[in-house]
Amino acid sequence: MAGHEFSEPADRKRVADHAAHPEAAEETRHSCDPAFQHGVVVGFDGSTSSERALAYAIGMARRSGSGLIIVHVANRLPTTVWAGCEPPVFVDVPDHRTEVLGLELACADHLSEVPWILVERGGDICHELEEVGREYAADAIVVGSTHGLVGRIFGSVAGRLARRAQRPVVVIP
Repeated sequence: MAGHEFSEPADRKRVADHAAHPEAAEETRHSCDPAFQHGVVVGFDGSTSSERALAYAIGMARRSGSGLIIVHVANRLPTTVWAGCEPPVFVDVPDHRTEVLGLELACADHLSEVPWILVERGGDICHELEEVGREYAADAIVVGSTHGLVGRIFGSVAGRLARRAQRPVVVIP
């Protein structure tokens, strides 16, 4: 089964000293696997709509003979720590959902049909999906539709992504 996981820090800070070695900055920024260039990017969080989007993206990747780049944008949960008279401190609590999703995907039989990788990012979902699409020169980005109150108030991920993306966006209901 072809499955790999590239995990990046959620805050996307790089370790390399870019000022001292400019070539290291370029290498770090474009460290994506060339086997997945011009693949299909799919946003996945384990929800029902993202599972439907994943199934569609698998079919797209299989038909086009390309790789599948599964992107999970991890939630960083802010928590407040109050220490006596000191002002509150905000601490990022990492979301370990990506590890669970990676294990579930590694055991999925339907993913054995295409080469795939799991990329973890942190931040704005639309920005991160488009950024991964740009890094891999993806042919398309596939997302599930957003249902519920949050999507109505803040706008759906699919709608925001379709307005700003530089590549085709496929929205699966």
